[in-house]
Amino acid sequence: MKYADEFRDKTIAQGLARAIGAEAGARRAYRFMEFCGGHTHAISRYGLEDLLPANVRMIHGPGCPVCVLPASRIDMAIRLVERPEVTLCVYGDLMRAPGSQGQSLMRAKALGADIRMVYSTLDAIRLAEQAPNREVVFFAIGFETTTPPTAVMVRIAEKKRLRGLSVFCNHVLTPSAMHSILENPKMRNIGGVAIDGFVGPAHVSTIIGTQPYEPLVEQFGKPIVIAGFEPLDVMQAILMLVRQVNEGRYEVENQYSRAVTRQGNRRAKDEVSQVFELREQFEWRGLGLVSNSGLMLKRVYAGFDAEARFAMHELRVADNPACECCAILRGAKRPVDCKLFGTVCTPETPIGSCMVSSEGACAAYWTYGRVRDDQVRRLS
Repeated sequence: MKYADEFRDKTIAQGLARAIGAEAGARRAYRFMEFCGGHTHAISRYGLEDLLPANVRMIHGPGCPVCVLPASRIDMAIRLVERPEVTLCVYGDLMRAPGSQGQSLMRAKALGADIRMVYSTLDAIRLAEQAPNREVVFFAIGFETTTPPTAVMVRIAEKKRLRGLSVFCNHVLTPSAMHSILENPKMRNIGGVAIDGFVGPAHVSTIIGTQPYEPLVEQFGKPIVIAGFEPLDVMQAILMLVRQVNEGRYEVENQYSRAVTRQGNRRAKDEVSQVFELREQFEWRGLGLVSNSGLMLKRVYAGFDAEARFAMHELRVADNPACECCAILRGAKRPVDCKLFGTVCTPETPIGSCMVSSEGACAAYWTYGRVRDDQVRRLS
């Protein structure tokens, strides 16, 4: 398959592994966080950690939008859709995301709430056109990758005068979360982990480019390498990080140059900047309140803002204390460190968001058998 097979070549992967092993100094540890859930799945799927020397450790980050959505936002959506005039449009992977006290959108739908699973923002527009007397609310979620389609939807709704369509906005920003992870004093208070560098996200960076990461490497002195999702992409990015650490450099490097530029997608960024502005702070599951890490609709589009339209109030609810998703999302623990993992928490009966989402670290460990590998190591 063009643009896939050449990035999965076994011989080249073995060569990269040998290079990492030769260049990773035995007297120090290398702790790299892959921010994106897509990278976590690539690492698990292709067994890349098994190719690395013992002193090079990959730490799984919070780059899964369903995983980092706090239970409070699920509860707010459930309260909203209890209103008889509301139809809530959501992406399918959000249906089983846990709210508080065992609530979820799936359970709300089973109890009669009008919740529709959609594949794109255009589906929400079609629903609003077909049901002009309903209040159609789109549950907008995701990082910078999924924000442009929401912005386009709002602008189309304005052009078509779809006054019954609005947005419950939960879009979040990657660089702000990375800043929070590196802000050691704050993270120490809630249980963080030391990091020597990041494998930067691929899809997000196709939109924002590499430029937004430059202040981070300057402020914290940690290298960032943007990488694609194929196994050779990830292995090459790890080698690039090892070299930066060895040479005492901290730069933004772009391994995924076939898709990412320094400036990013200007058309997409323009669409977003016309519709959205920064929230002062936004709550992330696992990271808590993070300054300037979320988006909200600009005042000129306030008529499409579901939170203002329905007077939705911010909630603060506690996560399930037995679930370790919060610690896993900030890299402090691995899925196998959670006593629920693989016992009462499986993809069929998920307890935490990291098992619910197809991009979650727990789902990756379960799907690709990393839990069984760990069990074998422990027994041996």
